[in-house]
Amino acid sequence: MAAAEVQIRPAVADDAGLILYFIRELAIYEKAESSVQTDEAGIRASLFGADAKAQALICERDGQAIGYAVFFYNYSTWLGRNGIYLEDLYVSPEARGSGAGKALLQHIARLAVAQGCGRFEWSVLDWNTSAIEFYKAAGAVAQDEWTVYRLQGDALEKFAKGE
Repeated sequence: MAAAEVQIRPAVADDAGLILYFIRELAIYEKAESSVQTDEAGIRASLFGADAKAQALICERDGQAIGYAVFFYNYSTWLGRNGIYLEDLYVSPEARGSGAGKALLQHIARLAVAQGCGRFEWSVLDWNTSAIEFYKAAGAVAQDEWTVYRLQGDALEKFAKGE
């Protein structure tokens, strides 16, 4: 019997609880469960509210959700074009190796090409060798010369106030 094909669809507001479930699974996998500070209402507002800046996709097989992706548009001054930044790509452990992750990545790549984006980028934890190999196999190239910096929480508040 052939494996069922994956289906990818845009997420809708009623998927907020499912997306939060996947976010928590991803955080556990990334050893950062306590870092998840949102709830279902926060997901609903940030992904599906009138001023939402990000979009989500749900990956299903046989009507069962097996993964998700969240992405948003960024901009390259050097290219003078938009790009897509992949915030999250997650496939449940039991569905890994089935082509679901590749299908999600290709779906977003097709969106980027269709919309004239110059780049499709994401970050990966340096210890996540299976993800790194997966991305390399897709033809992605690590940007080793760049280091990500982040202001968040109290540090962001203090800096914004000029403290």
